[in-house]
Amino acid sequence: MADKKSPASGWPLVKGDFHSGDANSCVAVVTFGSHLDEEGICAAGAAMCGSCKTENLGLEKVIANYIANPNIRFMLCCGTEVKGHLAGQTMIALHKGGVKDGRVVGAEGAIPFIENLNDAAIKRFQEQIEVVNIMESEDLNAIKAKMNELKARDPGAFAADAIVVEVKEA
Repeated sequence: MADKKSPASGWPLVKGDFHSGDANSCVAVVTFGSHLDEEGICAAGAAMCGSCKTENLGLEKVIANYIANPNIRFMLCCGTEVKGHLAGQTMIALHKGGVKDGRVVGAEGAIPFIENLNDAAIKRFQEQIEVVNIMESEDLNAIKAKMNELKARDPGAFAADAIVVEVKEA
């Protein structure tokens, strides 16, 4: 079995529209605009599963919870995109290009501005997490099959300890 670490005390730290599962799992699932069987996905072995509807605060909450748990190494992006916000496209752009002057590089969403994550938190997200994109899929069997594939590739916990980021809601 791959080496594991303890997530930050009280993980998941940031409240949101998700369910938490196995804190030792290497896979977290984000469903963007879709509401799927999050409990069932967690029961199938996800660390957490839930929606993310906004390309700013929503992304910040997801990332804050992921980097607070070094065991999460894969972010499985699925579900339907939220029209206008494009949270999925923005999340993938953030992972790829980071932030410049507070704006997610390459984001196409309406307001892709990051306020609660510093450069170190974004860099950690980019280094710790591999994005796996099956956006627009709502097929639970396909999602669970991809999760199983990723769990079989578990690289173990990220070398550094959990990072705690406070996400302030306006």
